[in-house]
Amino acid sequence: MSQPPNPQGARPAAPAPPSSRGPAGPSGSAPAPSRGGSTPQRGAGSFAPSSAAIAPADMERSTAIVRTITQVFQSRVVGQENLRLSLLTALAAGGHVLLESVPGLAKTTAASALASAITGSFSRIQCTPDLMPNDIIGTQIFNYGSGTFTTQLGPVHANVVLLDEINRSSAKTQSAMLEAMQERQTSIGGEIHKLPEPFMVLATQNPIEEEGTYVLPEAQMDRFLMKEVLTYPRPAEEHEILDRSTSGSLSGPKQSVGAVSLEDIRFLQEMVDTVYVDPAVKRYIIDVVFTTRGSGPRPVPNLTQSVRVGASPRGSLALMRVGQAHALLHGRDYVTPDDVRAMRHGVLRHRLVLTFDALTSGIKPEQIIDAVFHAVPMP
Repeated sequence: MSQPPNPQGARPAAPAPPSSRGPAGPSGSAPAPSRGGSTPQRGAGSFAPSSAAIAPADMERSTAIVRTITQVFQSRVVGQENLRLSLLTALAAGGHVLLESVPGLAKTTAASALASAITGSFSRIQCTPDLMPNDIIGTQIFNYGSGTFTTQLGPVHANVVLLDEINRSSAKTQSAMLEAMQERQTSIGGEIHKLPEPFMVLATQNPIEEEGTYVLPEAQMDRFLMKEVLTYPRPAEEHEILDRSTSGSLSGPKQSVGAVSLEDIRFLQEMVDTVYVDPAVKRYIIDVVFTTRGSGPRPVPNLTQSVRVGASPRGSLALMRVGQAHALLHGRDYVTPDDVRAMRHGVLRHRLVLTFDALTSGIKPEQIIDAVFHAVPMP
């Protein structure tokens, strides 16, 4: 297959050289240098509101909640700091997360660890090709003694729901989950049943197994606030996994670390709503999303040859919401461009539909995302 045309002979959306952009990853990114004689970038403090958006006592409570969840997670999962930050950010933002990796990289363990940090209900659904919508949302059961129907709610009616191998469920079952994820409700026998608050779906999928799987449609992929791709642990982390296994603490700590209440989670999500977003940051988000669609202030050359569909307005909302949550997790009541950049891969990698030429050329969504952020000037 021939490469997509490019005047410079390079791949259409290759990322910028590392020397000209900030480091990638959820640990944060340095501001990109000004380009083309653009105006100097504003300092981080210039994005703060004139008065504090969150009271110091509320900020202290938020920090304590995040610290407790972090301790529980680290007691169950070795390493995977990117995953921890993504799950915490999505929980604070009130969104859902799609986890993808090869088998054995603690996807299920991470989901159960997050659930164990919350004193709410948790249910795990093992997706199979014969799983029906009623198995998830619930059904009505006829009582022969009274001659009436009673409603039995399904496992999706929980605070934290783990959908193991979601791509093994049929399209009919996936559509039922779409209503639950987006509308926060289910329909059983013509009656609407609200899902509990907070409600979070953690779905896992295995990218290397194709037999008996169904590709998730773009409409459902877009319902996930973030998509996290797990990587192999470092040698030191894998050594600690072996040490925990021999000591018997791999499946869980010997002593309870602690947990937070559902009221604490609702409080954390309310604090995310109050995090201040400067108009310049909103404009930055809009420029990034429009650039993925082939326009924007400084379009990426030949981007349309690699991206068939760019990010939707839901992508703009996700970038802002995740930026607010990321700022709160780091003890700030205002969003900076670095908060938007920090989680860019997790927010956008599943919202870009690549062309066939880009897929056959081995171009990754992360390369395109980095190229877009390199092209858009930071405020």
